[in-house]
Amino acid sequence: MGRICLLCRKKLQRECCCITISTEQQKLAIERCKGLDVEIRFQDYRDINEKFDCIVSIGMLEHVGYKNYGKFMKIINKSLTDNGICLLHFIASNKTDLNTDPWFHKYIFPSGLIPSLTQIGKAMEEKLLLEDLHNIGLHYDYTLMAWQENFKKSRDSLKKEYDETFYRMWNFYLATSAASFRSRRLNLWQIVVTKPSFQKEYKSVRF
Repeated sequence: MGRICLLCRKKLQRECCCITISTEQQKLAIERCKGLDVEIRFQDYRDINEKFDCIVSIGMLEHVGYKNYGKFMKIINKSLTDNGICLLHFIASNKTDLNTDPWFHKYIFPSGLIPSLTQIGKAMEEKLLLEDLHNIGLHYDYTLMAWQENFKKSRDSLKKEYDETFYRMWNFYLATSAASFRSRRLNLWQIVVTKPSFQKEYKSVRF
């Protein structure tokens, strides 16, 4: 939390505002950005009432819920300047599903739901334009495997606060998540969107 603001302020020298509905995340972000002119705001995205040149949403759409996709896109439209740009970074499924796996819901991802590209595209209709779409899902397989390796290395220190059930549960979660990206059942989309008023040429960036 706060790393995007940290990078934007340090590397790009841009004014930054970060919002969250987690007091713990807000506290962590404030610590990370200490000494920088960065605003870390405790606020629901639905209460935003100002405009920005750039909006970045990372890992957010998985928590919005399919009933709110349209409203989410409407708020992005309202919050962008006419030539503003928005990056949506989110995990997506190859198929539309309105239910979450019961085990994931109970232990890992409460009330979370992986959207499909169809759902997101439909929610954008008459609100936002697609400028660029990039799938980096195969890279996320490596990320998850690295997380799992670090998690295993931390096993002894975790024992102080967490039991064996917790360890096995999260080890299983990281392994199955990596497998989902490796098998291409899940994707990691990076979508650049603008308002219909956007009058500039967007040039895609690839690494």
